Formats: sequence, structure tokens, C-alpha cells
Amino acid sequence: MSLKKLFGKNIPPDCDYCLYCTKNNDGIKVCRYGSRSFGEPCGKYCYDPLKREPKVLPDIPEYTADDFRL
Repeated sequence: MSLKKLFGKNIPPDCDYCLYCTKNNDGIKVCRYGSRSFGEPCGKYCYDPLKREPKVLPDIPEYTADDFRL
């Protein structure tokens, strides 16, 4: 039995979604293992689905009764 991945099968490595990426006191993202440059995942990259932020939904327009007349 195969389980469906939460956000798909092909998630490119990104430090934003890494288990080891944290924010310091200044709000700067830092890798615990000292990635060479932010954005290039290091060898310790471990995907953490809880770090993903949901996309913003578009505003829903307001409808009137005339919109539903045939």
C-alpha cells in the first residue's frame, strides 16, 4: 500500500522547509549545521512539512439575488 505524500512527490530541497533551519533573535534564518549559503541545502537537509505556510486564498466576491436568477 502506498501513501500519498502530503504536498506531492517532487518537493525541491529548500532551507525554509528544513527541520534544522531556525530563526535567531534578529529574525535571520540560520542552519544548525552551517549551510554554505542560505537557499542551498546542506547534506543534513530533512524535510519538515509543518514549516510550510498555506497560500493566501483570494477574496470571495459578494453576490446578490440577481446573480442567481436564470
